[in-house]
Amino acid sequence: MSEKPKNKLKFRQKLINKYRLVVLNEDTFEEKLSFKLTRLNVFIFSGLFSILLVVGTIFLIAFTQLREYIPGYSSTALKRNATNLIYKVDSLEQVIDVNNAYLQKVREVLTGDISEDKFNKDSILSVIHYNKDSLNLNPTQEEMEFRLDVESEDRYSIFDEASKGSEVVFFAPVTGTITDGYNQENKHFAVDIAVELGTPVKSVADGTVLFAAWTPDTGHVIIVKHAGGFTSVYKHNTALHKEQGDLVLSGEVIASAGNTGEFSTGPHLHFELWNEGYPVNPTNYIDFE
Repeated sequence: MSEKPKNKLKFRQKLINKYRLVVLNEDTFEEKLSFKLTRLNVFIFSGLFSILLVVGTIFLIAFTQLREYIPGYSSTALKRNATNLIYKVDSLEQVIDVNNAYLQKVREVLTGDISEDKFNKDSILSVIHYNKDSLNLNPTQEEMEFRLDVESEDRYSIFDEASKGSEVVFFAPVTGTITDGYNQENKHFAVDIAVELGTPVKSVADGTVLFAAWTPDTGHVIIVKHAGGFTSVYKHNTALHKEQGDLVLSGEVIASAGNTGEFSTGPHLHFELWNEGYPVNPTNYIDFE
C-alpha cells in the first residue's frame, strides 16, 4: 500500500475517532458531565455556529436601528425628513417671492410710483388716412364752457386735492397720545399714537383688507381699502385678526397694537391714511385723543 492512501486513511480515522469530554469536580474528582465527540462533529458544529452567527448579525443590523451606527449608513426616516424639509423650503421660497412681488406692487400703488407704457404714437396714427381740409377743429360752445371750468380750478396742489373732505366718516383706530405727527418735509406720512401693548386696533371705516402679513421693518402690517379712494395702513402690530380679502366694518377690531419690526421704538400704532394714491394728514379726519 502506498504512502498516500495510508495518509488518507489516517486522516479519515482521525476525523471519526471518538473522544470523550469529561467535566470533573476538582476536589472529589466526581464526574459531572461527559460528551462523546469526534473531530468531524466539532468541525460541523463550529461551521454551523459560525454561519448562524453571521446570518444573525446581518439580520440584526439590517432590520434594527443598529444600522444607523454604521459609518456612512443613514437612516431611512432621516432621509424622508430631509426630503420633506427640502420641499417645504422650496415652497416657502416661492411664497416669499410672491409676497415680495405683492409688497412691491402695493408700495408702488401707495406712493404713486407706477410706470407708464410708452409707445410710438406716430406709428399708430400713421395707418389712419384723413383729409385735413375736411376736419373742423373749432371748439363748440360746450367745449369752451368746459375749458373755462377746468382753468378756474386749482390744478397744481396735489396734496390739497387729496386732502379735501369726503362723505366717508372715519372712526379712530385707537385712542392715545400722538408722539410723532404727520410731516411732509420729513416724509413721515403718518401719525404715531402711543398705546399699551395689545391695545385693540379698529378699522377706521368699512372696507376690504388689501394686505395682512409680516414685514421685517414694520412688523405685522394690515392695509384696508375704503370707499372714496381712501386706504388706511396700520403698522407695528403684535397680532393680526383679519386676512387678505376679508370685509371689515367701521370700528371692527382688526389687529392688536404692539412693538414689532426694526423701525419700532416702543409700543405704538403707526397709522397712515392715503387718498387716490397720495398721503393725507390723518388728524384732518380723525380725533385720536
